[in-house]
Amino acid sequence: MALWGGRFVNESHKLFKQFNTSLFFDHVLAEEDIVASIAWSKALMKSNIITIEEQKKIESALLSLLTEIKDNTEKILTSDCEDIHSWVELNLIKKIGQLGKKLHTGRSRNDQITTDLKLWCRKNIHIILKNIVKLQKHFILSAESNNNVIMPGYTHLQRAQPITYAYWCLAYVEMLRRDESRLKDVLKRLNISPLGSGALSGTAWKINREELASSMGFDSSSNNALDSVSDRDYVIELLSSASICMMHLSRFSEDLIFFNSGEANFIELSDLVTSGSSLMPQKKNPDALELIRGKCGRVYGSLASILAVLKSLPLSYNKDMQEDKEGLFDSIKTWNNSLLVAILILKNIKIKSKHCREAAEKGYSNATEIADYLVKKGLTFREAHDISGQLVLRAISEKKSLNELNLSTFKIYSNLIEDDIYKHITLESCLEKRSSKGGVAPFQVYQEIIQAKKRLNIT
Repeated sequence: MALWGGRFVNESHKLFKQFNTSLFFDHVLAEEDIVASIAWSKALMKSNIITIEEQKKIESALLSLLTEIKDNTEKILTSDCEDIHSWVELNLIKKIGQLGKKLHTGRSRNDQITTDLKLWCRKNIHIILKNIVKLQKHFILSAESNNNVIMPGYTHLQRAQPITYAYWCLAYVEMLRRDESRLKDVLKRLNISPLGSGALSGTAWKINREELASSMGFDSSSNNALDSVSDRDYVIELLSSASICMMHLSRFSEDLIFFNSGEANFIELSDLVTSGSSLMPQKKNPDALELIRGKCGRVYGSLASILAVLKSLPLSYNKDMQEDKEGLFDSIKTWNNSLLVAILILKNIKIKSKHCREAAEKGYSNATEIADYLVKKGLTFREAHDISGQLVLRAISEKKSLNELNLSTFKIYSNLIEDDIYKHITLESCLEKRSSKGGVAPFQVYQEIIQAKKRLNIT
């Protein structure tokens, strides 16, 4: 059933019907459409457009419809309705007859669509937020369990300075914390009700839009109907937040893919999140991580798509905006699944502390400490940096770590170097010196873990 048949003489072409229909993807908004319709029926009743008894019949029928949908979602897809809004209205009319035709008084699909979509986004934001917090918790717990594991930190994929596994975990906690904050900001701007805006210029009926907004859990109602029926900023913001968080998850995946490689051998991934090769029996592939990394691009695509759709649209609603949903629905599902898989990976990861430490020692990641040692002895940093670099070359030529060089070798490059050099260039000393806020010193890391546990209510 089409809701717009009044002025048309001929039926739509079958091909156009198929091209135009959105029911096959917007049926996921069924619950939101029914919730918003119940709220609208109450607003109509309070404005004396329908009676109390009529409102109760409409609400009861809509709730019955909701129960049927929850028991059998596929029921919706057997219909030839254009969209979920026409499906709900048609089935309401089937249940209560002519009374069902009163529900759309003063309402347009334009404000109905965006109301439903905002309700759906709000519900899913809360789910995503919960899983972002859960992933932060698992990073903190993993950090706490492996607080003493020393490993190399990297720049340009070259071993740079020693860090700890716990410190690495905390870096991702910070990223996810920003994701959490960003999503809460999206929620603030999203939570404004467009219902009652009509097609584009408001409703001619005396609807208390603030009361209507409050009944659906919105903070307020929109100020301008022309804007509110065509606003999809919240979709862009949500997909932007999804893209940034997926980028963080992709970087996490890339780190672990490298850490899991035979060349690094810092970690072992669980059988729960890896697969084998159909040809090579020895293989254990980090498929879960590679999929997260790959799906990041999929979410980026949805963001680019909605930006392209909206960039040249005149006010107000245009059918192009039907393209706002498929990418959004897919991206939110992808995002949430990626968070859940990341949690599963982290819960079951095994850290190879011995290999991590050996890599930190062999990578000359304590070279900066020699430069800093010489600065304390009176050299300029540039002079000290040059001497430290020469010592690294010497160590490489002798196939030794810096702390394996004897004192006489050190003195070839600077008479300022004394026997105390060795305690300055241990990995533990490298870590402990970086005790400023945000540094890798174990005490600082421990304090950050305590603060994060408090913030996340981890007992």
